[in-house]
Amino acid sequence: MPRKIFTGNVISDKMDKTVVVAVTRVVQHPLYKKTIKKISKFKVHDEENKYKVGDKVKIIESSPLSKEKRWVVFEKAAG
Repeated sequence: MPRKIFTGNVISDKMDKTVVVAVTRVVQHPLYKKTIKKISKFKVHDEENKYKVGDKVKIIESSPLSKEKRWVVFEKAAG
């Protein structure tokens, strides 16, 4: 089974070797059919502390690295 890959923006880089990435997706309300933006925040492993707030990054699923970290920065996304 292939691992999931998401694209999002770094919103916090205050932790050591960890960044918080906000992934935005657009969904349709099941009853009213209005489109809604939903934001999910993921704690992501950043081994070299090289990503800063505002960077657009691709993240990939991994095995658990800590209690809440299950993602790793894959690469810096274009844009």
